[in-house]
Amino acid sequence: MHTKEIKNFDAIVIGSGQAGTPLVFKLASPGQKIAFIEREHFGGTCLNVGCTPTKTYVASARRMWEAKHGDELGIEIPTGAKANLGKIKARKDALIKKSVDGIAQGVKNNKNISFFKGEAYFEDHKVIAVNNELLTAEEIYINVGGSAFIPEGYGDVPYLTNQSILELEEIPEHLVVIGGSYIGLEFGQMFARLGAKVTIIERGSAIIGREDPETSQTIQRIMEEEGVDFRLGAECIAAQKDENGGIVAKINCSKEGAIEIKGSHLLLAVGRRPNSANLQLEKTGVKTNEKGFIEVNDYLETNIQGIYALGDCNGKGAFTHTAYNDYEIIAENKFEGKNRKVSDRILTYGLFVDPPLGRVGITKKEAEEKGLDVLIGHRPFSKIARAKEKGETEGYMSLVVDANTKKILGATILGVGGDEIISGIINIMYADKSYEVIRDSVQPHPTVSELIPTMLESLTKL
Repeated sequence: MHTKEIKNFDAIVIGSGQAGTPLVFKLASPGQKIAFIEREHFGGTCLNVGCTPTKTYVASARRMWEAKHGDELGIEIPTGAKANLGKIKARKDALIKKSVDGIAQGVKNNKNISFFKGEAYFEDHKVIAVNNELLTAEEIYINVGGSAFIPEGYGDVPYLTNQSILELEEIPEHLVVIGGSYIGLEFGQMFARLGAKVTIIERGSAIIGREDPETSQTIQRIMEEEGVDFRLGAECIAAQKDENGGIVAKINCSKEGAIEIKGSHLLLAVGRRPNSANLQLEKTGVKTNEKGFIEVNDYLETNIQGIYALGDCNGKGAFTHTAYNDYEIIAENKFEGKNRKVSDRILTYGLFVDPPLGRVGITKKEAEEKGLDVLIGHRPFSKIARAKEKGETEGYMSLVVDANTKKILGATILGVGGDEIISGIINIMYADKSYEVIRDSVQPHPTVSELIPTMLESLTKL
């Protein structure tokens, strides 16, 4: 029995990520009393240590690339461009501060929101403890996000994560990245462009193994041409401190045998884990799976009625856009009587290397593995006039079409503008229309997108 007073609210929101923040304002708007809990910083991963900061760095890295590639387009740029990481970081910090301050002001000005800064955990059924206070509500929304997964054996090694690497003020001399997936590739390319020597170590036989082999191979080749060194098939990966203050990564590569790689900095980019471990969910009976993700149904409700999990911690998507869609599902079902479901959404994401990758639905490889009857469209960027005019002909576009229904099942656009161009295909998929809608459309010339209808005129059997 609790001797402390338990404060009653209409709802409690734990975490201020891309689902929790809009949800708290939505819940408070009809005059309900809402408790809002955040342990670290308003805005969650995306705003503070994810999309916003990394894309500012990607933009700076792109300027460096342009400074070194003027000659190809007849622009003579004097040599000597130098990246100032202190200035790059300051620009990033200012962008983040403006958004974080905006959220903080909104919370402060809303009389229906009670804010608690601290670590939240369940003390009893639907009873939350934070900062020595007890809160309760019939509705509880968990939006605690995820963080970098740290494998065993790195306790004494001075490693960086996607979060701490953004605090560096000097360009690393030699950045060693363990993990050849989305985060490792983005940081690897951007720091290589800013002037670091970069080595990426990957356990698999290919980088970003979930993508089509052509995607993995193209991105690897592009990055290798920019000076990034890849070590694939790396077993027995270990690291230790170097006597000079750096690190030594020890790997056993299938091709080269046991080797040592000395670097000045080590970035661990081997995956993410949900931040659910400290919530003491067992005290309220909420189920998690073996990886710690909070199990939810199609409406984001856990096995306990009235307790919901949104964003990265529910394992239903690891992206800002899926977290925000989680918010939309909750808000529109609750306040507008809609019947939106998690299963309604189509998987889509980007990889923000340069040129970028836009992805939606299934890959060609997945279609093959599932034995689907599909038609494939394919076109290299080297056969797209606008790409040639821009001097950026790396990459390709590919579509997977159901041979029977004529519906688009998936697409890959790796090339200049790919992260934006993919939206046109996503829209057709959500409209549930035939690929012929795009094939027969008239697109503006000269663009990259105008070649999508051309590509769709000559589909081939897988």
